[in-house]
Amino acid sequence: MKELGLRSKLSKKFKVTTNSKHNYLVVENVLNRNFITEKPAQVWVSDITYIQTREGFLYLTTVMDLYDRKIIGWSLSDTMSTEETSLAAWKMAVKNRKIADGLIFHSDRGVQYASKKFANTVEFYGVTRSMSRKGNCWDNAVAESFFKSLKTELIYGNKLITKEKMKLEIFEYIEVWYNKKRRHSSLNYKTIEEFNKQNRIYKNVA
Repeated sequence: MKELGLRSKLSKKFKVTTNSKHNYLVVENVLNRNFITEKPAQVWVSDITYIQTREGFLYLTTVMDLYDRKIIGWSLSDTMSTEETSLAAWKMAVKNRKIADGLIFHSDRGVQYASKKFANTVEFYGVTRSMSRKGNCWDNAVAESFFKSLKTELIYGNKLITKEKMKLEIFEYIEVWYNKKRRHSSLNYKTIEEFNKQNRIYKNVA
C-alpha cells in the first residue's frame, strides 16, 4: 500500500446517540442475537447514528430486514425527535415491504423507540417489539455493522460537506450502492437483488 500511495480509512471513536434515561416502558430482548432468518419480514432491526457535516450533525435512522440485509426504511434528520427518526424510518419501511405475521422489530432502548407514539404505532400492526439489553451494542450488531460500513466507505477520511450535499451522498450510498450494487458477505458475496432472485421470491420482495 505504501508503494502504491494508498492509505486505509480508519474508524473513529463511537459516539453514543442512545438516550435510555426515560420513563417509557422497555421490552425484553426477544431477538436474543438470532440474526439469521429464513424469510423476509421475520425480523427488522433499527438504529440511529450521527453524521457530521460542515453545518453540524445529521441523524440517520435505518430499518433493515435481516433476511436480505436490505435497508427498507431510513430517515436523515436535523433533530433526534421520534417523528423525524424512528417513526419516519418505520413509515418508509412499511411502504417498501409488506409486514408478515410474527414480525419482530428490534432496536435499542432509546427514547425514540420506547416512546408511546412509536410503541403504539408498531403494536398497531401486530408486531412484536424487542430491545437490546442496557449498554449492550452487540445485541444489535447487524445494524451497528451497517453504520460502520457506511462511515468507513463514505465518510471517514473525506472533507466535511454541507448538509444538503450529505443528504444526496447518503441517498446514493443506500439506494444506489448498498441496496443494489454492493456485495454482502452475509449473502455469500451476492448483491441483495441477486440473493433474492436466487431464492425465487424476488417478485414478492421490494
